Amino acid sequence: MIGTKLAHFTITAHLGSGGFGDVYQATDTKLDRSVALKLLPEAFSHDADRLARFKREAKLLASLNHQNIAAIYGFEESVEPTFLVMELVPGETLAERIKRGAIPVAEAIGFAAQMAEALEYAHDKNVIHRDWKPANVKITPEGKVKVLDFGLAKAFEPEPSNTSLSQSPTLSMGQTQQGMILGTAAYMSPEQARGREVDRRTDIFSFGAVLYEMLTGRAAFGGEDVTAILARVLEREPDWTLLPANAPPRIRELLRYCLQKDLKKRRQTAT
Repeated sequence: MIGTKLAHFTITAHLGSGGFGDVYQATDTKLDRSVALKLLPEAFSHDADRLARFKREAKLLASLNHQNIAAIYGFEESVEPTFLVMELVPGETLAERIKRGAIPVAEAIGFAAQMAEALEYAHDKNVIHRDWKPANVKITPEGKVKVLDFGLAKAFEPEPSNTSLSQSPTLSMGQTQQGMILGTAAYMSPEQARGREVDRRTDIFSFGAVLYEMLTGRAAFGGEDVTAILARVLEREPDWTLLPANAPPRIRELLRYCLQKDLKKRRQTAT
């Protein structure tokens, strides 16, 4: 694909793959700037109903204007494959940062505060992320958080909401069967793991799981396979003894309320 031209974009690098399609760096030859292109899977692009719904969701997401949320610039369907034009965010993902080990408490709290602001802003706009995980958070060289793919999980969800557990660990573009699960197993809320209707509290649970992993270097709900991970999400508590000794009491309390399995007891916001 390197060197391929799509409309007025020239692809320069492959950035990665995910449940929502391949992502490439490209040059916008009209505006002379670098952007990210997210190419939609062929099957998705040829489903008129889902494509129309995706366009509606993309318009909503394009209305989000926050310093900690990666922007959507456009939606191109005049050429194949269909693709989204998105802000190109420099730096490493939070997942890449965590691979080097637990993040120091003060630094982790700083990242979490920026993520919480992004969540609060999007939730106020009635947009739920649904696939909150370290791989969907980027840290720029200046230390700024940028949340990626905000709300795209909903955009890819069939209507009505139906799918299966077809991918591991990211469960997203499955067959249209009752009990759809969107998200990534280790960061799902219990209600999401059960395929039930979700609201902003699903993002709060996932936010808590990501904060726990930043502080400990370990997944809050680990396991050898998807079945084991989901069982832990539904039935087990994280190992609270792994939290660093210097983690402030308010952060420990925040984690416990964010990771409540009972929706009624869970925090309503991350701030």
